[in-house]
Amino acid sequence: MRISCHLSFDGQCEVAFRTYQRLLGGEIITMLEYGESPMADQVPPQWQNRILHATLRLGDQELLGTDAFPDAYERPQSFFVTLGISELAKAREVFASLAEGGRVQMPFQETFWSAGYGVLVDRFGVPWEVNCEQPANST
Repeated sequence: MRISCHLSFDGQCEVAFRTYQRLLGGEIITMLEYGESPMADQVPPQWQNRILHATLRLGDQELLGTDAFPDAYERPQSFFVTLGISELAKAREVFASLAEGGRVQMPFQETFWSAGYGVLVDRFGVPWEVNCEQPANST
């Protein structure tokens, strides 16, 4: 069994996924526009270039995304995409990059369980937890 996170965007899926690939690595294996799909004749012209389905593969894990229809889009809430990063410097760098243009809810800092942990909502409205997998005081 595998669990994947499927994120919805308000027209920013492609730029979000290209940003995530730049920050996290991995490979975008799907970036399907509505206009390239069997749904092309069912969406208005301004939707042809929006993303029906995106997949960012990170090792054996995948992050999925879509541009939701305007009447169906809701800002994400009550969940976080959680990143466990083994190196403190890399975790700090990813946190800072995701926070650019977003909103920090808990600054990246040492906690009782981790050498570094922080919470933010990125500029695309996606909530993230970034956790360094090193225990506290082991750096």
